[in-house]
Amino acid sequence: MLAETICSAVSAAGLGIAAVTAYRKRFLTATRIAAYSLVPIGLVLTGVVEWVSDIAFKPSVWLGFGVLGVAWLLFMTTRAIERRGGSTRKERKAAARAAQTGAVAPAAPSLGAGVPAAEPRQKPKKQSAGAGAGDDFSDIEAILKKHGI
Repeated sequence: MLAETICSAVSAAGLGIAAVTAYRKRFLTATRIAAYSLVPIGLVLTGVVEWVSDIAFKPSVWLGFGVLGVAWLLFMTTRAIERRGGSTRKERKAAARAAQTGAVAPAAPSLGAGVPAAEPRQKPKKQSAGAGAGDDFSDIEAILKKHGI
């Protein structure tokens, strides 16, 4: 009952503000304020306010939310522990099947274990006529010359 009264008062006040705004010839703003003002009374008439107030003021509803929160916490905890262990349900089933048949299941997909990995290509070093300590700064000098410094 109190919630319906408050919503009605808010709607009435909003419509009053909309009327004053329309009097000042700001019709677009007045229409928008009127639309927002009609929302609380519409919620009262549809019964949403009564439903929400029933939910908000019943201890059994809050107890239910608490139980749902504990259930969610338990689910998330088990998922985190399962992920830290590095095994999923599918992996455990595959390992159980492999143990029954006596075969060893590969832990990770193989990308050609018998083929040696290719060595990364290295850039050939340029030999200049004046090899020595000046070679270390030749790249820097080239960059500085390029920028006119």
